[in-house]
Amino acid sequence: MGMVSEFKEFAMRGNVIDLAVGVVIGGAFGKIVSALVDKVIMPPLGLLIGGVDFSAWAITLKAASVDAAGKEVPAVAIGIGDFLNALVQFVIVAFAIFLMIKALNAAQRKKEAAPAPPPEPSEEVKLLTEIRDALKAR
Repeated sequence: MGMVSEFKEFAMRGNVIDLAVGVVIGGAFGKIVSALVDKVIMPPLGLLIGGVDFSAWAITLKAASVDAAGKEVPAVAIGIGDFLNALVQFVIVAFAIFLMIKALNAAQRKKEAAPAPPPEPSEEVKLLTEIRDALKAR
């Protein structure tokens, strides 16, 4: 089997396609959550705390400066606000995944808990049932 045909067989498996769809949807969902956190959740939260802009919240270890050659040296800072934004985004994504997995597990349990239909009675049992019903009718 040639490499191209092997790759085609591999790529067309259901699991690979499902994984690709999941990655694309996950990337889009990540962008939605980033926008939600950065533009919707954090600004009112910062306003409630006292006008704090979380995206600009940082601890500056070394201020920006200009070296002897006239080149600007950027500041060295710890971006606490960026970390908090990422943390909130993670919690939202993790909670959404938790809810999805919980729903899938509940559906799986319901599917497994459904009772199987009783097996079809054998010919002997059917014959004995007919005899019993005939005797009762007398």
